[in-house]
Amino acid sequence: MTDFPGVLAPLAQALTERGYSALTPVQDAVLALEPAGADALVSAQTGSGKTVAFGLALAPTLLEDAERFDEPSQPLALAIAPTRELALQVKRELEWLYAKTGAVVVSCVGGMDMRSERRALDRGCHIVVGTPGRLRDHITRHGLDMSELRAVVLDEADEMLDLGFREDLEFILGSAPADRRTLMFSATVSRPIAELAKSYQRDAVRLATTSERTQHVDIEYRALTVAQADRENAIINVLRYYEAPNALVFCSTRAAVNHLTARFNNRGFSVVAMSGELSQNERTHALQAMRDGRARVCIATDVAARGIDLPGLELVIHADTPTNRETLLHRSGRTGRAGRKGVSVLIVPQSGRKRVERLLSSANVQANWARPPSADEVLARDNERILQDPVFTEPLSEDETPFVTELLAKHGAEAIAAAYVRTFRAKNSAPEDLMEIAVTGAPVPSEKRVERRDEFGESIWISLSVGRKQNAEPRWLIPMLCKAGKLSKSDIGQIKLQQDESLVQLEAQAGNRFLQALGNRTLERGITARAIEGTPDFGAPSGGYDKPRGPKKPHRGQGPKPEGNWSKPAGKKPYAKKEGGFDKPWADKGPRKSKPFGDKPHAPGGKKSKRKPD
Repeated sequence: MTDFPGVLAPLAQALTERGYSALTPVQDAVLALEPAGADALVSAQTGSGKTVAFGLALAPTLLEDAERFDEPSQPLALAIAPTRELALQVKRELEWLYAKTGAVVVSCVGGMDMRSERRALDRGCHIVVGTPGRLRDHITRHGLDMSELRAVVLDEADEMLDLGFREDLEFILGSAPADRRTLMFSATVSRPIAELAKSYQRDAVRLATTSERTQHVDIEYRALTVAQADRENAIINVLRYYEAPNALVFCSTRAAVNHLTARFNNRGFSVVAMSGELSQNERTHALQAMRDGRARVCIATDVAARGIDLPGLELVIHADTPTNRETLLHRSGRTGRAGRKGVSVLIVPQSGRKRVERLLSSANVQANWARPPSADEVLARDNERILQDPVFTEPLSEDETPFVTELLAKHGAEAIAAAYVRTFRAKNSAPEDLMEIAVTGAPVPSEKRVERRDEFGESIWISLSVGRKQNAEPRWLIPMLCKAGKLSKSDIGQIKLQQDESLVQLEAQAGNRFLQALGNRTLERGITARAIEGTPDFGAPSGGYDKPRGPKKPHRGQGPKPEGNWSKPAGKKPYAKKEGGFDKPWADKGPRKSKPFGDKPHAPGGKKSKRKPD
């Protein structure tokens, strides 16, 4: 058994069986508390091993000199977490850590059956893990007896205060015995956290671990500069490029989560959403779908992702830029755990680079700045996966041999290989064609595309039944054409968007291949294509290229002027110019009469003028 100084034997055995070879900095720090059994205020980031840390720290307080607990009765310890997922994760961690001690751990979280929790509390337990609101309910209804409580742990205390649980926390801590031990864990020690610690802890030891600088060594940070309009397309290409078994996409709002979930579902990704509006049952099913492989992408808000534990999570994407360093580290800390490698990708709009640079600097994180994977790079990565597919190395079985021989005889090796490639690509969403943006955020010209379009040789034109009215854009038309007609980007020339159609120039041979491959089938989204004879007149109205155009209607002020004084309507007397300006039209009627002020008294009840007589 591996030696863990200061750890009780049953817990040390559990650590060894779990694969631990050494403790993390925060775990070492809480074991070395002086004086032993003191209250502690610990700043530790997500992923630093703090759940095991407070489990190890609580053991001497709960077990004293024994190696096993007595029969369960009233709870001895209470752990409070901000979200249901995190509370359930803490429960699972404590169960394996205390498995050799006979500990009974009970959860009390919102969204679960309160009657089942009450029955579990009545049967007796040693440790209770719960969320603030549900714990307060049990205390108020006299279902949770805290008279024997020896220790209280507040996990992610800063997050609980941010979520508005201060009143609940004060109620719970005020209901606990005054001589209990209190451990508080928080990513940052802000003023509200310090005030809470001062009110409910006794001579607490302040621990600041170095884990926040070392916990992310297994995470590769990449900052990808994109045009604002290409943010979602860049995420699609990142997901396609890495093809991670599990990926987590973070958004700042529920509306953004719902929007991305709908779009990615339409693009063929297996997606689940995680936001505060979901019920506990829906959240549980979503996480289970990620764990058993039915879904590969989870789109979540920051609050909803608290406590999410997805084994083998390899990719985290920040669809919306984190607001502060703590959010960045918490999001990224979902990957790169337990010695595994992970990638954290920030999608950075052109205008947000400076802000992201400051964010990374404050978090002490070095990121590789680059462009998102292009459509060509995604397809090249697909080709690598095909070549490395283990299906090619498996030996041919006796049952397969007759049919393989028949396939080779009927279609040949080339046709079979082509069919395999098409099948592989058909099950994946087509990558997006992104606008070319410099890493610094400045747009760069595509010399290759400009030269290709200027020197495009013999070509044909096709008309697509989608135009500006249907929000057609070259960035999604090009991948669609390439996928449907076996084209490459170099086969496509100019794209002219009309009101109700799009005119596309194709290299002659490639265009013929495209029309043959398409046949009578339609493209994606019900779009149809037809060939056009000759070069279209781009000024012609949609659907007609030979229709003569009528004369232009003159703009106002253009064309011949009418005879006479056209600047004034007929019958109006023109102003007569004289020295000093123009006479008024009424000048020939004699001087205007005006009544002197004050000649006539005001009528009773009338409004008096504020003007004073001269």
